[in-house]
Amino acid sequence: MNIIPFSPSNFVVQSATTSLAPTWRAVRIVRADHLGMCFGVRDAIALALEESRRQPLTILGELVHNESVLRDLRASGIGIEAHAAAVQTPAVMITAHGASEKALERARSYGLRVLQATCPLVHFAHRAVQQLVREGFHPVIIGQRGHVEVRGLTEDLAQFDVVLTEEDVRHMAERPRFGVAAQTTQPVDKVRRLVESIRRRFARSEVRYADTVCQPTKQRQAAALDLARQSDVVVVVGGTHSNNTRELAATCRRHCARVHYVQGADDLRAGWFAGASTVGITAGTSTPDDIIDSVEDWLQSNLAP
Repeated sequence: MNIIPFSPSNFVVQSATTSLAPTWRAVRIVRADHLGMCFGVRDAIALALEESRRQPLTILGELVHNESVLRDLRASGIGIEAHAAAVQTPAVMITAHGASEKALERARSYGLRVLQATCPLVHFAHRAVQQLVREGFHPVIIGQRGHVEVRGLTEDLAQFDVVLTEEDVRHMAERPRFGVAAQTTQPVDKVRRLVESIRRRFARSEVRYADTVCQPTKQRQAAALDLARQSDVVVVVGGTHSNNTRELAATCRRHCARVHYVQGADDLRAGWFAGASTVGITAGTSTPDDIIDSVEDWLQSNLAP
C-alpha cells in the first residue's frame, strides 16, 4: 500500500459520496501584471551608484523606502543622513521623492554640492502645484501628512491644506478657489473620491484638479485589484515605510480576505496558505526584482505539490 504524506497546504479529503482517495491540490501562483520597481526608482539607484564611484556621496534621507536597497547602498560606501548638517561628504543627493527649494537651499548653505535623483513624475507634480498657485488657487495636496514627498510639495507654499480622509476635508476652511493635486503614490480612486468630496463640501467654490498620480502607481493599483479578485491569498512585497506598498495592500484587502504584507521571503509562513488554490504576488515600486523572485521561489518550493 502506498502511503502519501499529509500536508495541510495541498491535501484534500473527498466526500464519502465521491471517493475516499486523497488528491493533491495544485496551487496556482500568479504575479500581478504590473509590480515592483518603477523607472524612477531604478534611475535613482543607478545615479547614486554612478556618482559614488566619482566622489564620496551622502543621500539626504532614504533614497527609496526599501531596507534591502538602503543596505546595498551603504555597502557600496554611500552615506545616508536625515539632515544636511550631519553630512560629511562634499556632495549630497536628494532622494527620488524630491525636495522643496527651501530644502535645497538649506543643503547648499552648508557648502554641499547638491545632486538630485528626484523622479521626473515628482518634478511634474511640483510644476503642477506651482501652476495652480500662480493661477490663484489655494493648494490642496491629497497625501500622507509628513511624508517626504508631501513635505517637498508643500514646504515652499505660504498656505496649503493636506488631506487624506473625508474628515480632513470637513476641517478645511472655505475659499473661493481650490487647486487639488496628489502625492504621486496615492491610489487614483481615493484621490477622485476626495476631489468629489471637496467639490460637494465647497459647492460655491471653483475646484480644479491636477492629476499628479504617477502612471506606475496607477498600473500597479489596477493590476493589484485584478489580482486580488482572483486570489485566495495575496502576498504584497515591499518596505514597511513604503506608502505605495501600503496602498497596494489596502487595495488588495478590499477584494481578498487573506492579504499578507512582507518585506521578503523570510517573513512568509506556511500556515497563511492552507487551503488556497490561487496565491497572488504584487510588490511596491521600490521593491527589487530579486526580492520578488525570492518570494515566488519560496511559494513554489513550499506550496507546489
